[in-house]
Amino acid sequence: MSTGKRFKIASIGAGNVGASVAQYCLEEELGDVVLTDIVEGLPQGKALDLTEAGPIRGYSSQCIGTNDYKDIEGCDVAVVTAGLPRKPGMTRLDLLEKNGRIVSGICENIKKYAPDATVIIVTNPLDVMVYLAQKKLGFPPERVIGMAGCLDSARMRSFVAMELGVSMKNVDTMVLGSHGDDMVPLPHYTTVSGIPITKLLPQEKIDAIVDRTRKGGGEIVALLKTGSAFYAPGASAVRMVQSIIRDEKQLLPCAAYLNGQYGLSDIYMGVPCVLGKDGVEQILELEISDADRTSLHQSAQEVRTGIDELKSIGIL
Repeated sequence: MSTGKRFKIASIGAGNVGASVAQYCLEEELGDVVLTDIVEGLPQGKALDLTEAGPIRGYSSQCIGTNDYKDIEGCDVAVVTAGLPRKPGMTRLDLLEKNGRIVSGICENIKKYAPDATVIIVTNPLDVMVYLAQKKLGFPPERVIGMAGCLDSARMRSFVAMELGVSMKNVDTMVLGSHGDDMVPLPHYTTVSGIPITKLLPQEKIDAIVDRTRKGGGEIVALLKTGSAFYAPGASAVRMVQSIIRDEKQLLPCAAYLNGQYGLSDIYMGVPCVLGKDGVEQILELEISDADRTSLHQSAQEVRTGIDELKSIGIL
């Protein structure tokens, strides 16, 4: 977009994912970044550090850190990464309740200070949280999107490239469904320079890649032991920010609101979306097998269970 407008991006949550979002936005010069967190000093310190990296990394976009939501006023895109990871002994419902309350509070402030923003939710459990966010914000569904498919597809692209010994740039993939073990990777829509991997790899190798993709987040948690992934999740969210701010019309898998597509309604699920200045500008319905459609609907049922749980505790 060559409007000459200087864009403003809010990264809400200054943990590892939120700080990575800020870093990648600055390095791509997508706009000025407001890094926001409730912990005093945390966003200010990281923002100052990122600012001081600017002369070396070659960007001039501004980054400020704040504990005051008023500073997100007028932002074009808000990326929400704030939330708690699931800890030992914490039930799924505990996590839903805690992160549900965090996301609800953030949405109140976005609605107040940035009513025209497009909102990207990264907080887990992703598909339930983006549904909650849209209901709390009251924004048109196309302006409230979940980041999941971009990350899951990036992981699958990496694994295919590693297996075949080819450039990751040559690999394209598509992953549908919820963000988690019920996601639906599509090998028939996974290609290397246009060649389907079904022509390049034996079925057992493809099955192993699909399984590793589903467990991609858990693999990193097991290795780190005290945290979870943040570079790839941050990069995935920024890929979406870039397509929106630059009106690129990129076809990306995102958690979008479905109203009949793939036989699903009133739910957020990972599907192929065209992202532009108005958010989700188009949802593509791919031809998928009966088995994949069944898996997609099973994936949706898991999301509906989470939505029902939020309703049962009065958050939705």
